[in-house]
Amino acid sequence: MKTLVTNSVTETEQAAAAFAKTLHAPAVVAYFGGLGMGKTAFTRGLAKGLGIDAEVSSPTFALVHAYEGKNVTLYHYDMYRVETWEDLETTGFFDDFARGGILAVEWSENIENALPEGTIRVTIAPGETDTQRIITIENGDNEA
Repeated sequence: MKTLVTNSVTETEQAAAAFAKTLHAPAVVAYFGGLGMGKTAFTRGLAKGLGIDAEVSSPTFALVHAYEGKNVTLYHYDMYRVETWEDLETTGFFDDFARGGILAVEWSENIENALPEGTIRVTIAPGETDTQRIITIENGDNEA
């Protein structure tokens, strides 16, 4: 387990970019944390660290955005509205994992029982200031 403290959105993105360099597809990065904690900012950093040059935005209404890189595709999911196994299957989650992508999953609490073995858990919690975040990374099979 690794714990990071960031003091701005930029620092959160930088921390995620550094972490991305340790990822190997297929992988699931499951986010845990409340609204406004920086899950999308973390995903922007992941994309940058994976060499993906894209405008990363929240997939709240689309459920998933795919960002193509030279060597990997990053799938950014929002599971906030996923309530049933059928809902989950219709998102393409299992297909994207099988394709060998990296899946960044917001609101993983809603699909926790469906997360594959080896899932990397990223918990983002508020710190002492409005912009400070405590980021805990539990790397499914090996340490981050």
